[in-house]
Amino acid sequence: MEPTALIIVLAIVIVAVMYSSVGHGGASGYLAVMAFLAVAPEVTRPTALVLNLFVASIGTYQFWRAGYFSWRIFWPFALTSIPFAFIGGMIHLPTQIYKMVLGVVLMLAALRLAWKLAPTDDIKEPQMLLALAIGAVIGLLSGLVGVGGGIFLTPILLLMSWSETKTAAGVSAMFILVNSMAGLAGNYAQVSVLPSNVWIWIAAAVVGGLLGSTLGAKRFDSLTLRRVLAVVLLFAGVKLIFV
Repeated sequence: MEPTALIIVLAIVIVAVMYSSVGHGGASGYLAVMAFLAVAPEVTRPTALVLNLFVASIGTYQFWRAGYFSWRIFWPFALTSIPFAFIGGMIHLPTQIYKMVLGVVLMLAALRLAWKLAPTDDIKEPQMLLALAIGAVIGLLSGLVGVGGGIFLTPILLLMSWSETKTAAGVSAMFILVNSMAGLAGNYAQVSVLPSNVWIWIAAAVVGGLLGSTLGAKRFDSLTLRRVLAVVLLFAGVKLIFV
């Protein structure tokens, strides 16, 4: 295996471990890796969503099995996010605009990874109309850039006191899974441009997803490592916007 190819595989494993430990699929991390390697946008979006599918499936199962999932919290956000992720997947932004939007998303993802959100005991019921609106916005953005949206949903759930930490991770894992499916369905025409070695990348993501979600469903706190990854995402975002 060539050095560059080996670096990509190792990076995907690390990204999958870090993200899946908090219930995320890792799309923003995969996009950052591909941004550093100047992979074409028409390749990055479907590739990140495919990797997301596998990692989010593992995370959904692990957190569900551990008892950290709530249909009551999940369905209002998913109800609007799924169709809007499909619509976002159908939209093909001009390359420069796509890079700027993706750069902003990566920097926001960096903040999410670096920020330790404190849990709360005062859990409230999500406001229905607000949850539907948030789901629609996150879904559209997810489909546009090729992420699952968990990087945005998790902090919202915690900041609004709509969920405790582990349940937020479990809900986000399922949220990422359905949005990734919808985004890929809307972007099906570009699935044919996936890299020829995408199966090796998928295998790397699965290994990382299994390890990270197993640790995350228990008591693993990866804050320090996630902050290192946040720096990488921040640089990738800046590179996309200004270079």
